[in-house]
Amino acid sequence: MKNVIICAGGPAAEIAELKKLHTSETIFIGADRGALHLLQMGIIPHEAVGDFDSVSENEYKTIIEAVRIVDRFRAEKNETDTELAVERAMTYHPEKIILTGVTGGRLDHAESVLHLLYRFQTEFPHIQFAIRNPLNELTMLNPGIHELTQEKQLPYVSFFPFGGSVRGLSLAGFKYEISEESLETGMTKFTSNELATGVCTISFREGICLMVRSSDA
Repeated sequence: MKNVIICAGGPAAEIAELKKLHTSETIFIGADRGALHLLQMGIIPHEAVGDFDSVSENEYKTIIEAVRIVDRFRAEKNETDTELAVERAMTYHPEKIILTGVTGGRLDHAESVLHLLYRFQTEFPHIQFAIRNPLNELTMLNPGIHELTQEKQLPYVSFFPFGGSVRGLSLAGFKYEISEESLETGMTKFTSNELATGVCTISFREGICLMVRSSDA
């Protein structure tokens, strides 16, 4: 599976443990200060994009000396740096795009990325998009059948509607199984479930479902 991992410029403590996600086919893209975060972890990104207004001139020099492709944009632009990075990620025709370094810090940035995830997931349903930090992974699910495998680092699973109701939700192989339920905005009923088998199944007919896998520590 070809993955693209986008590291944004959020707090370093919010960046996922990327070595566990690294494969021979993984493409890394740094968005603004995220390029510097990657370099500090010993990862040379394939590309770096953004206005780089969150790095010093010396830090920017470090980025352009290490990264082969650097696209610098004006600060006055319609797209966020993360959106520019996602657009670049699409050119690699990945199966999955993981965003990290987008949580913590400014909540408006975190909310912006969540809506960006929703837009891209609905426009490109053949690509899986996810947001990840050390304790959580957020994924938008389209209608259909989805398989979920156990991951010890993220034992808890919660489900929320995004952009409208989710209809016909069924969960099989979980600690709390359900069949043909509706998930409405404002509901907390489907929070903190757990996988009971090695592979679980999530299915629904209508809507967009936000799945959150998480850990207490």
